[in-house]
Amino acid sequence: MRAFLILTLASMGCAAVVSAADTARATYERERAACLSGQSGQDRGTCLREAAAAYQEARSGRRGAATSDGTDRYAQNARLRCQPLPPADRAECEARISSGTTSGSVSGGGILREHRSVQPLEPASTNAESQPTPSPQTSPAPASAPQ
Repeated sequence: MRAFLILTLASMGCAAVVSAADTARATYERERAACLSGQSGQDRGTCLREAAAAYQEARSGRRGAATSDGTDRYAQNARLRCQPLPPADRAECEARISSGTTSGSVSGGGILREHRSVQPLEPASTNAESQPTPSPQTSPAPASAPQ
Protein backbone atom coordinates (compact mmCIF):
# COMPACT_ATOMS: atom_id res chain seq x y z
CA MET A 1 0.00 0.00 0.00
CA ARG A 2 2.84 2.36 0.86
CA ALA A 3 4.50 1.80 -2.52
CA PHE A 4 1.21 2.56 -4.25
CA LEU A 5 0.93 5.86 -2.39
CA ILE A 6 4.49 6.82 -3.30
CA LEU A 7 3.94 5.95 -6.96
CA THR A 8 0.68 7.90 -7.03
CA LEU A 9 2.29 11.01 -5.56
CA ALA A 10 5.26 10.73 -7.92
CA SER A 11 3.00 10.41 -10.95
CA MET A 12 1.00 13.46 -9.83
CA GLY A 13 4.23 15.44 -9.60
CA CYS A 14 5.27 14.31 -13.08
CA ALA A 15 1.85 15.22 -14.45
CA ALA A 16 2.18 18.73 -13.02
CA VAL A 17 5.59 19.15 -14.66
CA VAL A 18 4.26 17.87 -18.00
CA SER A 19 1.23 20.15 -17.70
CA ALA A 20 3.44 23.19 -17.03
CA ALA A 21 5.63 22.28 -20.01
CA ASP A 22 2.56 21.89 -22.23
CA THR A 23 1.25 25.27 -21.08
CA ALA A 24 4.62 26.92 -21.75
CA ARG A 25 4.79 25.35 -25.21
CA ALA A 26 1.22 26.42 -26.03
CA THR A 27 1.96 29.97 -24.88
CA TYR A 28 5.11 30.02 -27.00
CA GLU A 29 3.20 28.80 -30.07
CA ARG A 30 0.53 31.52 -29.60
CA GLU A 31 3.18 34.23 -29.17
CA ARG A 32 5.12 32.96 -32.18
CA ALA A 33 1.98 32.93 -34.33
CA ALA A 34 1.24 36.52 -33.27
CA CYS A 35 4.80 37.49 -34.23
CA LEU A 36 4.58 35.87 -37.65
CA SER A 37 1.17 37.38 -38.41
CA GLY A 38 2.29 40.89 -37.44
CA GLN A 39 -0.29 41.21 -34.64
CA SER A 40 2.28 41.69 -31.88
CA GLY A 41 2.95 45.36 -32.58
CA GLN A 42 6.71 44.66 -32.64
CA ASP A 43 9.39 44.04 -35.20
CA ARG A 44 9.18 40.36 -36.23
CA GLY A 45 12.77 39.53 -35.20
CA THR A 46 12.43 41.18 -31.80
CA CYS A 47 9.09 39.51 -31.20
CA LEU A 48 10.42 36.05 -32.05
CA ARG A 49 13.48 36.54 -29.82
CA GLU A 50 11.32 37.64 -26.89
CA ALA A 51 8.90 34.74 -27.37
CA ALA A 52 11.80 32.27 -27.45
CA ALA A 53 13.40 33.84 -24.36
CA ALA A 54 10.10 33.68 -22.45
CA TYR A 55 9.68 30.04 -23.47
CA GLN A 56 13.21 29.24 -22.30
CA GLU A 57 12.56 30.92 -18.94
CA ALA A 58 9.31 29.00 -18.53
CA ARG A 59 11.05 25.72 -19.36
CA SER A 60 13.82 26.37 -16.86
CA GLY A 61 11.24 27.20 -14.18
CA ARG A 62 12.29 30.81 -13.69
CA ARG A 63 9.33 32.60 -15.24
CA GLY A 64 6.52 33.04 -12.75
CA ALA A 65 8.29 30.65 -10.40
CA ALA A 66 7.46 30.59 -6.75
CA THR A 67 9.87 32.04 -4.23
CA SER A 68 11.09 30.12 -1.19
CA ASP A 69 7.97 31.11 0.77
CA GLY A 70 5.66 29.85 -2.00
CA THR A 71 4.55 33.20 -3.42
CA ASP A 72 4.85 34.15 -7.06
CA ARG A 73 7.86 36.39 -7.81
CA TYR A 74 5.78 38.69 -9.99
CA ALA A 75 3.12 39.17 -7.31
CA GLN A 76 5.85 39.79 -4.75
CA ASN A 77 7.46 42.38 -7.04
CA ALA A 78 4.09 44.11 -7.50
CA ARG A 79 3.64 44.35 -3.73
CA LEU A 80 7.15 45.76 -3.35
CA ARG A 81 6.28 48.56 -5.78
CA CYS A 82 3.49 49.60 -3.38
CA GLN A 83 5.87 49.94 -0.38
CA PRO A 84 7.12 53.53 -0.98
CA LEU A 85 3.56 54.90 -1.03
CA PRO A 86 1.88 56.54 1.99
CA PRO A 87 -0.12 54.02 4.10
CA ALA A 88 -3.56 54.94 2.70
CA ASP A 89 -2.32 54.80 -0.89
CA ARG A 90 -0.36 51.62 -0.18
CA ALA A 91 -3.52 49.79 0.90
CA GLU A 92 -5.26 50.85 -2.33
CA CYS A 93 -2.22 49.81 -4.40
CA GLU A 94 -2.13 46.35 -2.81
CA ALA A 95 -5.88 45.93 -3.32
CA ARG A 96 -5.50 46.90 -6.97
CA ILE A 97 -2.78 44.28 -7.44
CA SER A 98 -4.50 41.47 -5.58
CA SER A 99 -8.19 41.87 -6.37
CA GLY A 100 -8.66 44.50 -9.05
CA THR A 101 -9.67 44.06 -12.66
CA THR A 102 -7.08 44.06 -15.42
CA SER A 103 -7.61 45.25 -18.97
CA GLY A 104 -5.50 46.17 -21.95
CA SER A 105 -2.34 44.65 -23.34
CA VAL A 106 1.29 45.52 -23.74
CA SER A 107 0.93 45.63 -27.52
CA GLY A 108 -2.12 47.88 -27.11
CA GLY A 109 -0.15 50.45 -25.14
CA GLY A 110 -0.33 49.20 -21.58
CA ILE A 111 -2.12 47.20 -18.94
CA LEU A 112 -4.60 49.02 -16.71
CA ARG A 113 -5.33 47.66 -13.24
CA GLU A 114 -8.40 49.03 -11.52
CA HIS A 115 -9.86 48.50 -8.07
CA ARG A 116 -13.06 50.19 -6.97
CA SER A 117 -13.81 50.77 -3.33
CA VAL A 118 -16.82 52.48 -1.81
CA GLN A 119 -16.22 54.78 1.11
CA PRO A 120 -19.22 56.16 3.02
CA LEU A 121 -19.48 59.91 3.45
CA GLU A 122 -18.85 61.26 6.89
CA PRO A 123 -22.05 62.64 8.45
CA ALA A 124 -22.36 66.42 8.31
CA SER A 125 -21.59 68.15 11.58
CA THR A 126 -24.47 70.02 13.24
CA ASN A 127 -22.26 72.39 15.21
CA ALA A 128 -23.18 76.04 14.94
CA GLU A 129 -19.49 76.80 14.61
CA SER A 130 -19.21 74.79 11.43
CA GLN A 131 -22.27 76.39 9.81
CA PRO A 132 -21.48 79.25 7.44
CA THR A 133 -22.26 82.70 8.77
CA PRO A 134 -24.76 84.60 6.62
CA SER A 135 -23.37 87.76 5.12
CA PRO A 136 -24.97 91.03 6.28
CA GLN A 137 -27.60 92.38 3.93
CA THR A 138 -26.65 95.67 2.36
CA SER A 139 -29.28 97.91 0.91
CA PRO A 140 -28.63 99.47 -2.48
CA ALA A 141 -27.54 103.10 -2.50
CA PRO A 142 -30.42 105.54 -3.16
CA ALA A 143 -30.60 106.84 -6.67
CA SER A 144 -29.71 110.50 -7.00
CA ALA A 145 -32.50 112.89 -7.97
CA PRO A 146 -32.38 114.44 -11.44
CA GLN A 147 -31.37 118.14 -11.43
